[in-house]
Amino acid sequence: MTDTSLDQAVVEASDRLALAASTGFACTPVRDLIGADVAVAYAVQQRGLAGRIAAGASIVGRKIGLTSEAVQRQLGVDRPDFGVLLDDMAYRDAAALPLERLLQPRVEAEVAFVLATGLTIGPFDAATVAAAVDYAVAALEIVDSRIEGWDITFADTVADNASAGLFVLGIKHVGLDGFVPREAAMELRLNDEVVSTGSGAASLGDPLAALAWLATTAVEMGAPLRAGDVVLSGALGPVVPVGAGDVVAATISGLGSVRASFVGAAG
Repeated sequence: MTDTSLDQAVVEASDRLALAASTGFACTPVRDLIGADVAVAYAVQQRGLAGRIAAGASIVGRKIGLTSEAVQRQLGVDRPDFGVLLDDMAYRDAAALPLERLLQPRVEAEVAFVLATGLTIGPFDAATVAAAVDYAVAALEIVDSRIEGWDITFADTVADNASAGLFVLGIKHVGLDGFVPREAAMELRLNDEVVSTGSGAASLGDPLAALAWLATTAVEMGAPLRAGDVVLSGALGPVVPVGAGDVVAATISGLGSVRASFVGAAG
C-alpha cells in the first residue's frame, strides 16, 4: 500500500468500528481494509480512541489481551495485544452494567494492578514492575467485539481496541508484599454456577510478566504507563458470554471478590 492508501484504510476501518459502536449493529471484520499489518491495526485503534477522547473521555489505563497460549494459537499469533481503558468504561463493584453499551459481551476475571509510579525506563521484568505497583485488586473485564460473530484475527481485535468493553474493580486493595499474583486461584460464577476457573499462571505464566510486557511495549510505542494507571493483566480462565439478567461474581484468592449484574438489552 502507498502512504495515502494506508491512511485511507485507517480512516475507513476506524469509521466502520465507530459506526458499529454507535448504532449497536456489529460490523464486518476490518482485515479486508488493513490486512494483517499490526502497526496499521494499532493506528486504527488510536484513531478510534482519539474520537472518544475528543468527545470527553479520558484515559485511565490499559488492558492486556491474548495472554492465553490457547487463544494465541487460535488466532495464529505468538504475542499478546493491548487496548486502552477510558474512564467511561469503569464501574464499581456490584454495579448494574447497561447492556445497551455492549454488542456481544463476554466476561473474564483478572488481576488488576494500579500503579504508584510510572514505568518509563526499561528494561522491565516482573521484579521491576512489581516495585511500581501500588496495589492489586480483583477485576471483571467485560470484553466486547464490534465485529459480528467475534469473527476476528489479531489485526481485527487490535484495531477494535483489543475488544475492550467495560471493567469492574473490587473494593479490596492488596499490596504485593503479601500477594503473589501467579499463585492466585480464580473462580467465576454465573448466576451462582461455577463456569470458569483458573489461576494467575494463566496470564503469560505470571500477571507481573504480562505487566512487564505491556510496560516494554508501551515505551516502545511512545506512550509509557503512568502513575495511577489501572492495568487489567489478562484473563485467569475461560471467558463467559453474558446477557440480560445475568449476575457474575469472581473470587480471586488473596484479593477477595468482585461482582456485577447486567441490565437492559445488548446493542
